[in-house]
Amino acid sequence: MLALIAGSGDLPLELVGRLADRPVICALDGFGPDKLEVDLLFRLETLGSLLMTLKEQGVTRICMAGSVGRPAVDPARIDAATLPLVPILQQALVSGDDGALRAVIGIFEQAGLEVLAAHDLAPDLLPQVGVLTDASPSEGEKMDADRGVGVVRAMAATDIGQACVVLKGQALAIEGSYGTDWMLQSLTQRPDAGGGVMIKLPKPGQDRRVDLPTIGPDTVTAAVAAGLSGIVIEKGGVLVLDRDAVVAECNRLGLFLWVRERAS
Repeated sequence: MLALIAGSGDLPLELVGRLADRPVICALDGFGPDKLEVDLLFRLETLGSLLMTLKEQGVTRICMAGSVGRPAVDPARIDAATLPLVPILQQALVSGDDGALRAVIGIFEQAGLEVLAAHDLAPDLLPQVGVLTDASPSEGEKMDADRGVGVVRAMAATDIGQACVVLKGQALAIEGSYGTDWMLQSLTQRPDAGGGVMIKLPKPGQDRRVDLPTIGPDTVTAAVAAGLSGIVIEKGGVLVLDRDAVVAECNRLGLFLWVRERAS
């Protein structure tokens, strides 16, 4: 049996819609899905009890999908089943995003649960390499994509984000803790004539079972509002939600969507 730790955003709903059998839907209190009924609501202070309940229900596999923030922890609410996990959870809460996710994955695996990626359950969330749209990147835009890959990899050293916008070799914006939408919103008042490409890819060394970057139709709309000419994602590294709608919206608005090979 599968359990889904569902956060906010469109990924949990799309994933559940692609599965033959409905999983057990779990959510961290305060960070649950927008459009799914939650079966098990838990707090970080009761994570140990959640693991016991899942195993009692016959759950053997788990997938984490959607955005989840860092909750405030009340030591007085830590239950007996979670006490052995406190040192790991304490370290996770003071680590960067990658370190925190690795710690949580380790907790699930130590409990005997197999941790799956969203694309393990729905492989077509990862498009094949190539230009998926009517519009194609120019040679200059391909060079900007190369530059963007270098920028995102440099950002990874400080665990900042997974996307940036580049125009003529210059980084116009980088993704921070507020996410891609906020980054694109920051460019809507740009003083130039527009242009540029958004590059999105996972951080080097990232565990790709969780926190894989995503784009969807809203990303296209935001990219147009930011004055961009295209979106570049890495093959096998970015989930595309509602792909048909994404491609159709890109074609309607004149953007290119390029799935490029993973850079060496």
